[in-house]
Amino acid sequence: MAELTDLPNGRDFTWHDGDRVVRFGREVLATAPAALEAAGWEGYDLLSTPRALAGAPTALADLAGAVHHVPPGKVADTSAALFDAVEAPGIVAYGGGRVIDTAKAIAAVRGGRVAALPTTLSGAEMTAIHRLPAGRTAPRLVRPELVLADPDVMTELEEAALRATAMNALGHAADALFGPRANPVSTLCGLQGARLIARALDQDRDARDRAALALGGLLGATAIDGAGLSLHHAVCQELVRGLGIPHAEANAALLPHTMEAMSGREPAAIAALAEAVGSGPDGLCRRLTALGGGRRRLSEMGAEAAMLEAPLGSIEARLGAMTEPPGPGELRELVERAW
Repeated sequence: MAELTDLPNGRDFTWHDGDRVVRFGREVLATAPAALEAAGWEGYDLLSTPRALAGAPTALADLAGAVHHVPPGKVADTSAALFDAVEAPGIVAYGGGRVIDTAKAIAAVRGGRVAALPTTLSGAEMTAIHRLPAGRTAPRLVRPELVLADPDVMTELEEAALRATAMNALGHAADALFGPRANPVSTLCGLQGARLIARALDQDRDARDRAALALGGLLGATAIDGAGLSLHHAVCQELVRGLGIPHAEANAALLPHTMEAMSGREPAAIAALAEAVGSGPDGLCRRLTALGGGRRRLSEMGAEAAMLEAPLGSIEARLGAMTEPPGPGELRELVERAW
């Protein structure tokens, strides 16, 4: 069976998905300013970081009406801090998940639109999943209507960080198999995304198929956008917020353990995931650990055990939609295995 990246249009493509356009290819970043201008995005507010902008085409900032640096922190806080300064109805986000989610949060409240140019495998460019600015409400969440995805830019992090963000992407693909709106389309996207990510990570860095890795990230994010979040992301998101630990690294540490917790609840889905990443169900935990670059521990990321009670309670509160949610004791054991 041919892989997506073996097909004639599997490397560079344009996907028209309702009112959203996704362009994927190695020349996308270089041509992004012209593409934005042609699509009527002149005078946009550009959200990014100094580090990301250092590698961006100069014209990307030149075409902007204003450039805003997204500070470190939680999306609810970063979007609140920038809310009054961002005035244009169109926002272009060039960066990782925090930058793109900040743009989505502001646009949701303002009723604006977002174009996303991702620099990591966060998947934020493909979803309408994000927080809102602190203290504000919105009638709906926002999914970027234009995505310009360059696989080389999305996969240029150094190896340890790249594997961490890849585990976040693989977590999207995996969690989509059990999401409250899971369906055949999201399942197919998730399994193919997981397959592409795993095969790319098995390759030596210098010979790695970076287009396959980036495409796997897009497919995993598409899957979870359709299926919704399940156990893995409920656990990761609340621990990241409550313990102040890095998002991608937390995903890498927890994914083997959340999938182990799902193995007895969704054995068919876990078997399909294991096959997609190249293992049997009994070896899935070890396989995911290896794909992430080895075992990662929450305690080595600055997590403090004394702060654990609040996020554990928040996780439990978010799992009401699960058919068989883990109880407090099982949740604690899951987190302690990753500690």
